[in-house]
Amino acid sequence: MDSEFEHQLQKLRDKIGSKTPHQQQHAAMLLAVEETITEQKAAVEPASYFAALLTLMEQQSGSGSNALSNAIIFLLSVVLPHVSASMLRAKFTTMMAVLSQSLDLASADVALLRSVISCLETVLLAQDASSWRQPIAQGTLRSLMQLSTDSKPKIRKRAQEAVSSLLSRPPPPTAIHPAAHIASRFVLEMLANAKADPQAAMHTLQLVKQTEMLWPADEFEGLCAALMQLPRLNTPYVATLAFQALETVFASAGESLDEDQFRDLLISVIDLKPNSSDSATSEAWLNIIQKGYIAYAQIGAEACFQSLPDLIDLVLPDIELGKSSTRDAATRCVWALIRECIPDSKLGSDGVQAIIKVLAGGLSYRYRGSWALVFLLIAALFQRLGKFAHPSMDAVAKEVANMRMEPEFQFKDEADAVLGAAIRAVGPQVFLEILPLNLDGSQSQDNVGRAWLLPLMKSHIRNAPLGYFVLTMLPLADKLSVQSQQFVSQNRELEAKIYNALSQQVWALLSGFCNVPVDILDSFTVGFAERLANEILEVPATRSAICGALQTLLTAVHALAHTESANGPITQQQALAAEMHLARFAPDYLAQLFNVFALSPGNGRGYLMDTITAFLAVITPGEVNATFAKVCAMLDQALKSHKPPTAAELTEQYLEAHPPPTAHTMTDLAIVMAPYLDTEHAQMLVRAAFVLANQSEDAMLQKKGYKALSRLAAQSAESPARQLIESVMTEQLIPMLIKSAGSVGAGSRRDRLMLISALARNLADDQLHFIPAMLSEAIMGTKEANERARNVAFETLLVMGQRMGQGGVIHMATVGGDTGMAAEQDANIVEFFKMTAAGLAAQTPHMVSATIAAISRTLFEFHEQLDVQFIIELMSTVLMFVVNNNREISKSSLGFVKVIAVVLPKDVLLPHLDEIVPSICKWSHEYKNQMRLKCRHILDRLARRL
Repeated sequence: MDSEFEHQLQKLRDKIGSKTPHQQQHAAMLLAVEETITEQKAAVEPASYFAALLTLMEQQSGSGSNALSNAIIFLLSVVLPHVSASMLRAKFTTMMAVLSQSLDLASADVALLRSVISCLETVLLAQDASSWRQPIAQGTLRSLMQLSTDSKPKIRKRAQEAVSSLLSRPPPPTAIHPAAHIASRFVLEMLANAKADPQAAMHTLQLVKQTEMLWPADEFEGLCAALMQLPRLNTPYVATLAFQALETVFASAGESLDEDQFRDLLISVIDLKPNSSDSATSEAWLNIIQKGYIAYAQIGAEACFQSLPDLIDLVLPDIELGKSSTRDAATRCVWALIRECIPDSKLGSDGVQAIIKVLAGGLSYRYRGSWALVFLLIAALFQRLGKFAHPSMDAVAKEVANMRMEPEFQFKDEADAVLGAAIRAVGPQVFLEILPLNLDGSQSQDNVGRAWLLPLMKSHIRNAPLGYFVLTMLPLADKLSVQSQQFVSQNRELEAKIYNALSQQVWALLSGFCNVPVDILDSFTVGFAERLANEILEVPATRSAICGALQTLLTAVHALAHTESANGPITQQQALAAEMHLARFAPDYLAQLFNVFALSPGNGRGYLMDTITAFLAVITPGEVNATFAKVCAMLDQALKSHKPPTAAELTEQYLEAHPPPTAHTMTDLAIVMAPYLDTEHAQMLVRAAFVLANQSEDAMLQKKGYKALSRLAAQSAESPARQLIESVMTEQLIPMLIKSAGSVGAGSRRDRLMLISALARNLADDQLHFIPAMLSEAIMGTKEANERARNVAFETLLVMGQRMGQGGVIHMATVGGDTGMAAEQDANIVEFFKMTAAGLAAQTPHMVSATIAAISRTLFEFHEQLDVQFIIELMSTVLMFVVNNNREISKSSLGFVKVIAVVLPKDVLLPHLDEIVPSICKWSHEYKNQMRLKCRHILDRLARRL
């Protein structure tokens, strides 16, 4: 018996003590049925409940005991969804005969009818197509449809849900439900009497609205005609429901009507367009138009496209005159028409010109209150047309730009979105032909400057030819820079700053042009590469923009070269050729970048490191290793003369103005090359890292040493670097970490913990002593002031716990320390918690608090792997610290209580409430460290669970 069914039965059993008579009756009936099943020694399964209830129902038939019948039918509604479909088909006639006697509206109450409807729905859903041809099934469906128009809301709603479920799920393999004709005739009959009985018509429309089914083709047209007659009754709510029902019916229109019938139906719908002031009806009508024309485009793309201009012209006034919700619905409608109803073959046709003309009319002053929505539609049209937007939409782009330049214009962001879409559609070259920048300083009235386009272009240039930047934009940047220098010589500082800023903005466009250009091989020439390298070295103002562009180019090309994708701007073969082409320039660029990196202040050279990393990804491993050898030699030379920085050299002002020591710079460069090293050069880095990790006088060098080791340890298992780390772990690395534990600087702890975590993840069975040796350091790391260091410490504890859970033997003699411990300990999760809990005996509150925090986090992660009795013992131990007078300890203890309130089962928590609650309440009046708030949260969580 599945858990959901058992849960439902248990809820019913619990109602035996209810004060409501019918709930008591249901629970008593259930208990009686279960007693019968037990006496008969039948299997406790849904089929047994079903058989017992059906027998009781047959016995009660005609007895006149409504209370017992009601209880039996209610239990049947609970049991039937869990009974097999084959059994329901076998008992179909019996069930229908029994349940049909309860479909008496005159004598049945609401609760009984709802239960009967649920039973009928379940039984009918299990039937095959042949069963639906029987008169009893068809008659039951008619009865349910009649109930779906009942005046009682609860009965009507439940009946509508049942009918909708039945008709929306036809028995396989049929696509149209066998009873669809019955449903359509009933709907047509009710709608025909809409004028005489509008209430029943509205209920019928609600049923049609929520029923997603394929209507019979021979009655579909008549159904649509009936629905379209209802708006003419001048009853607003009926008209709204008619449109909403028609929207649902349209989902199957493509399979029921041919192209001509569909066109005539849409024309009829268009003729019913309501007034824009009637928001509910207008929104429903707009939704029909949207879905109808999208469906029409699937069966008659050409005819649908030809009708778009007139249709958009008809809908556009709703964006101007309608209420807020109507304007939004009209915008969604036109947006969908643009996206879905313009075929690719018609993007450059005259029909598009007509659509553009209609939308351009939305830029008139008449639509000023809705310009934001009109701009959205124009942007969508630019996106749909792509390169075909030129020259058709040139005038629209100019008009939007002129509006954008008005001083008091309120929709600048929306206008920028339109112009950005235009840039993506036609490309920067065509866009600047339409709207020139005019930055030569000789603007006339008809030749205005548009410097404001530069930041906009930066965000929207994609896959543009790099050659256009080289031939057009680069000379423009040079011209602006020369003009700036001339103004400097003339002491015109303001003009000089303006032109210098313009030159940098032009350079900033390079990143967009480097976003996978299609002409890398032709445009990224030796001359252009040298120009970029010189700019990086000589012009700090443009250095960041150029490095960002190179990084974008290298990263995108590398990703496309090593990913099979048919949707990219260039093919994988073209990307591989481009990557090889760029790799030719990588050694020279790396040498240049290394020099600039060494001379740049430490706080502002992160982008240089990112660019170096991007170049390292495209050059050959041999070139990387050769470069690393040179860097390593310079590092050895720098360490010989290195002196730890003084206090004055560690101030923020000094670091912002001066480059770091050479040893620091060379170490950074060596670390960034770590993932690409072979075994020989990785061994060189390991030796250097061991030396750096022992630099206790220079905390920064020590940190970089641990960072180098953690970077090597984090590589994949197949990499030479990782294999080298594994070969030196037992004899060199683990002893070094254990020995240097007392000389770790505060700034090095995070990287050291990352190294410990990487090593602990793949420890061999003879290396498990590493975990108890490093456990106390990981525990203390949970109290670090730096949040990222704390997170790494918690992650390290979880990795250690996972490795201990995999089993093995710990040789405690290798760990050192207490010689009274057993020589060997089995590695398991319980032993890990025992090792962690040893910290509770520490002499300092800081260590005790850290231990409790570590236990809390690991218990939350591994509680399912622990025995309940062990958790109870652990809980009893930690709860003693909740009442400790030291706030640091008690604060961590409250965190532990919060964890056990979440993860422990109710039956484990309940016996210990007498111990938990008084301990918490001790701090309920303490406001410091939010102790009172923590207590309230814990008590609230306990109350919700228990």
